Amino acid sequence: MKRFDMHFLRRTPASRVARHLAVSLFLAMAFICVLARSQDKSSSTVIINAQVADGTGAPLQRVSVRISGDRIVTVGNFKPTKDDQIIDAKGLVLSPGFIDIHNHSIEGLEKDPLAESQIAQGITTVILGPDGDSPWPIAPWLETRRKNPASLNLAVLVGHATVREEVLGKDYQRASTPAEIDKMVQLVNQGMREGAIGLSSALEYDMGTYSTTDEVVALASAAAKLHGFYMTHIRDEADLSFQALDEEIAVGDRAHIPVEHSHIKLGTVSVWGKAPQYIGVIEAARKRGLDFLADCYPYDAWASTIKVLVPNKKYEDPESVAKALADVGGPSHVTIDEFKPNTSYQTHTIEELAKQYGISSVEMYIRIIREGNAANTEASVIGQSMVEPDIKAFYQRPWVMVASDGGIGLGHPRSAGTFPRVLGLYVREKKWLTLPEAVRKMTGLPAQRLGWKDRGVLREGAFADLVLFNPATVIDRSTFQKPFELPTGIEKVFTNGVLVWDAGKATGARPGRVLPN
Repeated sequence: MKRFDMHFLRRTPASRVARHLAVSLFLAMAFICVLARSQDKSSSTVIINAQVADGTGAPLQRVSVRISGDRIVTVGNFKPTKDDQIIDAKGLVLSPGFIDIHNHSIEGLEKDPLAESQIAQGITTVILGPDGDSPWPIAPWLETRRKNPASLNLAVLVGHATVREEVLGKDYQRASTPAEIDKMVQLVNQGMREGAIGLSSALEYDMGTYSTTDEVVALASAAAKLHGFYMTHIRDEADLSFQALDEEIAVGDRAHIPVEHSHIKLGTVSVWGKAPQYIGVIEAARKRGLDFLADCYPYDAWASTIKVLVPNKKYEDPESVAKALADVGGPSHVTIDEFKPNTSYQTHTIEELAKQYGISSVEMYIRIIREGNAANTEASVIGQSMVEPDIKAFYQRPWVMVASDGGIGLGHPRSAGTFPRVLGLYVREKKWLTLPEAVRKMTGLPAQRLGWKDRGVLREGAFADLVLFNPATVIDRSTFQKPFELPTGIEKVFTNGVLVWDAGKATGARPGRVLPN
């Protein structure tokens, strides 16, 4: 039958044309298939001889991993083909890319989309808009990020302070009315529908501190209805830490929303050493059913504004200032990080400045406040006011993850060193954590909070966000004096299957995506 058909086709000019078209189409399709197979092979990368930490906390295992396109396609003991690009990772650990759930690179990414200080740490995804401060409106900001992608992925939260300012403007130093809360709820709904993944707050900061618990519950409830979570810098991380924790738990319970406790700490002398009791309150809430997780950065110093030091807001009252400085261990524990009205203050402690000007530390603090008020700004400060036993206790809890609270161009060493510091100091040197558990705190645990199944884990079918690092050498190099020094030991970083960091420098690739889409 086939021979008859071909003979018949040859008998007519029209059929001859049809035959040629059919043959041409067949050849074109065959060429496309061959080309596609060729491209698939050329784009396949196989990593061999690495110790794999898969993000679940399971023991390291030596397996090969094949990347094709933006996915991990094979994990196991197999032989690479002659067309595979092979990376021999002997002596290195391969893990999922690190997810920084608390990152302040909104402005930084606009200026530096390569985000070298982030990918140099192994970070492949950042969650932006923490501490109540987010872009607004969300949709156009995300669209700009899609058109100008970065080297890493990003997602964004809608900020409580942001929507509060939208509604109250400059008249924010009071409790909001029910009608105003309704307007804020509408804005949270808008932000979530435009692509935000949750609600963030900073109830210790000026815009958020005047809000009532009921206001926060209303906004958190709105986020919960759209499958978001609640991330919070609680109302007090110092003397009133336990009361602030109780409020946070109440918000989670009343709004029926998962809670992410930002940069868990105990930041004043009166609560130093009370991490076990603090942990006990949290674990009781978790046992009761509250979905409560926390993050922590590996430094004993925080960074914020100078007014945060005085919780009663009496910034020019000598008695209040004296207590505030004593609470953080004294004026030698507070360093001026940035102060545009007088840059000569920068990098000096309040104690050092007071001696320089021949005044008391209390008087120096008040002087900085007044100079800042005159210029309508505040000094940024670094407060060294946490103690190592508390940091260790928090990090050893299985529900505490690693996060930087840093970002591109920010002057705290956590911005360039957080993740390598945990691997080098807390895993290799101090042995607080096993390496698989540390990796889980950087990958699988934040992915759990975000509800992401295909990131934060190294398995077949997952996105190829990957980090190759040397467990024997990985360490941070950033310090308070040189906060922008990049770490060592992070050898290669892939975002969505594309190599973005290699042998100590960025490749220039920018394959990052807006998530979760």
